[in-house]
Amino acid sequence: MRWLAYMISRFLLKLILGVVVKTHVLHRERSRLPGGWLFVSNHISHFDPPFLTVAAFRKLDWMATRELYHPWPVALWMKAVDTFPVDRERADRAATRETLERVKRGRVVGIFPEGGIRDGANSVLEGASLKPGLAGLAQLSGAPVVPCALIGSDQLYTHRNWIPFRKSEAWIAFGEPLYVEGEGKEARAAFEERIAAALRALYAELKERFALTEKDLPQPPARRKGRL
Repeated sequence: MRWLAYMISRFLLKLILGVVVKTHVLHRERSRLPGGWLFVSNHISHFDPPFLTVAAFRKLDWMATRELYHPWPVALWMKAVDTFPVDRERADRAATRETLERVKRGRVVGIFPEGGIRDGANSVLEGASLKPGLAGLAQLSGAPVVPCALIGSDQLYTHRNWIPFRKSEAWIAFGEPLYVEGEGKEARAAFEERIAAALRALYAELKERFALTEKDLPQPPARRKGRL
């Protein structure tokens, strides 16, 4: 039943996004990686999960902030499509256990390791650090981490971009799987730096490949809404 709910939701998302956005995807085949693994992306808007869910070949079980589980119909739908909540304000052991269990069962868990929506100097794409914890999950699970860079989803904060067939654009690039090397605090720190570097490299690849301009790059939601 959950698989059906996910596939119906994915189909509807693909239909909606296909009408209003032209999405360019690089290295999509990297999302076919078999077995359980962790999928990580930069986070520039509330629309990121739909874009990435549609772009990836594998089914993604999203780790989502608990604030999104209200009102109850939303919580019911999110549970139906196999998301699970995380408390971003503390070390959430329940979310950690759930992640490890799902990866062990051969599933793919989607995570935004920046800990929230970020742009500019606050974004990993522009040099900011990731929120600690991702490397620990990779160590405990022994699973690979597949990085992904996303640009353009924040353009949907501009209301006119929802006009059918107006075709705003978004760009996505999947990276190669990365594994933790070694154990301990230093190994975790080094791995998180590798993930951050991989995300920046994908970002640079997208900018060069598609000749992106400043207006294409991530901006604050308020600016996209015309409030700045």
